[in-house]
Amino acid sequence: MKGILGRKIGMTQVFTKDGKLIPVTVISVEPNVVMQIKTVEKDGYNAIQLGVVEKKEKHASKASVGHAKKANTTPKRFLKEIRNVETNYSLGDVLTADIFTAGEIVDVTGTSKGKGFTGVIKRHGQSRGPETHGSNYHRRPGSMGTMLPKRVLKGKKLSGHMGVDTVTIQNLEIIEANKDENYILVSGNVPGAKNSLVLIKSAVKNSREVNAKEILTYEEEKEEVSVEETSVEEKALETNAEEVSTEATEEKTEETNTEKAEEAAN
Repeated sequence: MKGILGRKIGMTQVFTKDGKLIPVTVISVEPNVVMQIKTVEKDGYNAIQLGVVEKKEKHASKASVGHAKKANTTPKRFLKEIRNVETNYSLGDVLTADIFTAGEIVDVTGTSKGKGFTGVIKRHGQSRGPETHGSNYHRRPGSMGTMLPKRVLKGKKLSGHMGVDTVTIQNLEIIEANKDENYILVSGNVPGAKNSLVLIKSAVKNSREVNAKEILTYEEEKEEVSVEETSVEEKALETNAEEVSTEATEEKTEETNTEKAEEAAN
């Protein structure tokens, strides 16, 4: 098991070399610092704690400052534990986007968008009542239950707050992991609004083999001009300039000779 924290930037699409279009989510991955290492002997389970996004010391508590100093880093705004980590880490290690490679299958966890207070039709997909013929039942939740036990039973689907839930999308594929520009492209959509924090970790139900897709890049190829070519071009320009200058002097001498001959004739 391995994982990293990042921010959801938005969605775009990429093309593979065999002509397929893949919708992807762009996740910006800032360097993650290993803030704490938990072991079975001391804590009862194996895990590492990752920290991301720096926070000023004056805005942090003394406990968080001391916790960060153990890892020789600054206080972090977001902390997240990942259990059953296979690789051995040490305090202060920095994880970047290259922790994953193209073709790996991952689970992405995020907080879904908040919808506010909603009714049963939007929240639970219930059907509405008739619009016309004097009906006064349109978008209400309906019957609350039976005559006995004369109360609303637990679990009744009613109106209430919708969204802001922890949601995990499983078995998504890593299309590209770019360490230089600090981003990861994940196939499909992931939960959460733009700039929200997401956790990418190894899939727990994956049985597929790693099969990296070759995507098209749009980098312009720069033509490398050798020194010899430039020197040849400069020589050609010099010879052309010399020819033009000799032609101009010859024309001037011809004009002066014709003028002298005309004056002598007159």
